[in-house]
Amino acid sequence: MDWLIWVGAAISLVGLVGLVASILRVNRARKAGLSDEELRAAVQAAMPLNLGSLFLSVIGLMVVMLGLAFA
Repeated sequence: MDWLIWVGAAISLVGLVGLVASILRVNRARKAGLSDEELRAAVQAAMPLNLGSLFLSVIGLMVVMLGLAFA
């Protein structure tokens, strides 16, 4: 079941890349000097990416745990 560990690690890595992309997107919006409403809209637009990436990371870690339990 070693392949399950590697698949889970890859899924977690994709989630981590998405989290970093979400952080960079919000950081760019903060540094752009937007008004409060525009900044709020930019953060709300990044929220689905953030939540989806967090979900992928959690699922990937669960798959890794399953692979460790079955190995």
